[in-house]
Amino acid sequence: MRHQVRDKKLGRSSSHRKVLMASLVCHLIEEKRIKTTLMKAKEARRVAEKMVTLGLKGTLAARRQAISILRRPERVATLFSDVAPQFKERPGGYTRITKLGQRRSDGSEMAILEWVGVDVPNKKRAAKEVEAEAAA
Repeated sequence: MRHQVRDKKLGRSSSHRKVLMASLVCHLIEEKRIKTTLMKAKEARRVAEKMVTLGLKGTLAARRQAISILRRPERVATLFSDVAPQFKERPGGYTRITKLGQRRSDGSEMAILEWVGVDVPNKKRAAKEVEAEAAA
């Protein structure tokens, strides 16, 4: 029985799972939106919410805890300076999961994990604007 077992194994060892979650959350901090399987998104959401809570504390101890989990000091700096302050007035629920349907290759349920209330930069549009400015 799975009494009080909270983590999904995702078919990986514990060390691989920790690195996977750290990578997903770091990409979420950088890109503001990630596309992944539904189960990975649900697990990454748990870690991302905890990281924002640490970011809202803003203490040195909280920063060190976040670095120990995410393993990238530059992403933690972005989290503490840019992402977390946007949620200062929000009591929780910093992320949103949107289901996309099944992946064609293996039928895995896909989802988008994104920050709530944070504008996602459109890279294609930004590239076109840069090209237009350069041509002018």
